[in-house]
Amino acid sequence: MKFNSLIPELSVSNLEESLSFYLSIGFTIAYRREENNFCFIELEGNQIMLDQLNDNWDVGPLEKPFGRGINISMSVSDIEKLYKKVLDNNISIFKELETHSYRVDDIVYHDKEFLIQDPDGYLLRFNN
Repeated sequence: MKFNSLIPELSVSNLEESLSFYLSIGFTIAYRREENNFCFIELEGNQIMLDQLNDNWDVGPLEKPFGRGINISMSVSDIEKLYKKVLDNNISIFKELETHSYRVDDIVYHDKEFLIQDPDGYLLRFNN
């Protein structure tokens, strides 16, 4: 298995609920350690670790929504297909599918993107 250089590990309140959510939008389980309430999931090379709250990594009290101040941006090959899957699974949209322009030095990129929140409130941004 190839591991990305940066892999967010999300502390979740209920691993099974989080897994159900992520699997419903197309993530797959790369591996799991049930004895640790831990799961490593993937979607088109986007890797996330899910770890049920266990006091190992807590630097302070957690209250929902978790992950305030950060969004996790993930590129996918077919943004419209994923957006439809999210809608079909009755997942609330945080920001509708839109095209935004971002300048990088002298080049302007046009990304289609939408944002959702997972069961704990982590903000997930999917783009093309």
